[in-house]
Amino acid sequence: MSLIILTGASGSGKTAIAQAIAKDHAYTSAVHHFDSIGVPSLDAMIRDHGSPEGWQRDKTLEWLARLAPQVRKGRVILLEGQMRPSFIKEAAAAADIDDYRLILIDCDDATRTHRLSVERGQPELADANMMNWAAYLRRKAQTNGCEILDTSNLSIGQSADVVLK
Repeated sequence: MSLIILTGASGSGKTAIAQAIAKDHAYTSAVHHFDSIGVPSLDAMIRDHGSPEGWQRDKTLEWLARLAPQVRKGRVILLEGQMRPSFIKEAAAAADIDDYRLILIDCDDATRTHRLSVERGQPELADANMMNWAAYLRRKAQTNGCEILDTSNLSIGQSADVVLK
């Protein structure tokens, strides 16, 4: 499998895992961060895409279309970001990518709150909206039979090892 997609709410560990993989496996894999394209203002998302969800859907489609040629060449590609599983599924089909591994990176709410508030210094992100987003992604992953990696009690290295297996 040459495409690995990590999704999850803020504070789950997906970016840290991707960074660890990029650092330790730079010669064998290419790591991409969804947000590296820039995240526009809410007003711009609504104006240009109809809604924040529309922006996320459109950009997920663009990302997988952009990565498809590399995937076809067999290079290991990892994409991480906050994407809905349904958008990933749609984008993979549109890009004619049928062999990929989607992993929800998740953690319990107490761990997420600690990571966002203490480790990242962004307590404003540790709110009910983020916890609801995490719960939504968890439900969708369970419903769709996606792999879920709970990082609550794992180190970044342990989590990266699970992703690479």
